[in-house]
Amino acid sequence: MRLHVGCAMWTHKAWQGTIAGPGPDRLAAYAGWCNAVEGNTTFYATPARDTVTGWARQTPEDFRFVLKVPRVVTHDRRLTGGEAELRAFLDAIQPLGPRVHALWIQLPASFGPADLPALEMFLRHRPTGYRYAVEVRHPSFADDPAPLEQLLTEAGAERVPFDTSVMFATPPTSDAERDAWSKKPRLPVRPRALTDHPIVRYLGRDDPARTVEGWQRWLPVVAGWLREGRSPTVFIHTPDNSGAPALARRFHAEVAALTPGLPPLPEPEPVGPLTLF
Repeated sequence: MRLHVGCAMWTHKAWQGTIAGPGPDRLAAYAGWCNAVEGNTTFYATPARDTVTGWARQTPEDFRFVLKVPRVVTHDRRLTGGEAELRAFLDAIQPLGPRVHALWIQLPASFGPADLPALEMFLRHRPTGYRYAVEVRHPSFADDPAPLEQLLTEAGAERVPFDTSVMFATPPTSDAERDAWSKKPRLPVRPRALTDHPIVRYLGRDDPARTVEGWQRWLPVVAGWLREGRSPTVFIHTPDNSGAPALARRFHAEVAALTPGLPPLPEPEPVGPLTLF
């Protein structure tokens, strides 16, 4: 029984002096706060293997990466073709070993029910040795989720919900919230686990109190998964992400209050004040 929590990134300008100091090992500092991270950068470019070796060096073995499959595979090729690019990606991330919690297939909003045969074929011939998690954004999957979830269940893959409900509950009040309002998906969420390793993405607001209020629906769900013997991962986002690591830790603490025996998060290393030298 273990709960992993994290953020959309491991480095952020707003975190300097609180989460991390001025040194290069910012991932190591982040790993003292959270035990998982979304690998969004791999969507845009496959990292060099030496870079990934550095990620492994900075994180303990029980740290988890949920790495986004490159867009050339998911968006440009729409899961048909792209084998060479996928092999190059898997070779690059090999140094992470068991730290790779799942390969995250985020599909474009235009990928609808008519495209499910491509997803089925991809999952049928996917490289072994990894978990797979799929995020869809086409509104038709909200109207009738059964065919998608049956496909994923048969393949042993997870569905990734992105809960943006609190973001769209009331109009935005900051530039960061307006940006999120214009870009984030607005879809209903099914809090259902298909595997033993469910993954949830949650977007709050710039106001921490509203973020905490919005995640209350997830506390009994995640605690229930843990009691069932599942190992969930929950990523906490806010529009500006300035307080996301502390919020992720608070989410973990609130679930722990419902789940006696849940292993604690690491204790962050103190960060000294920023200096010029």
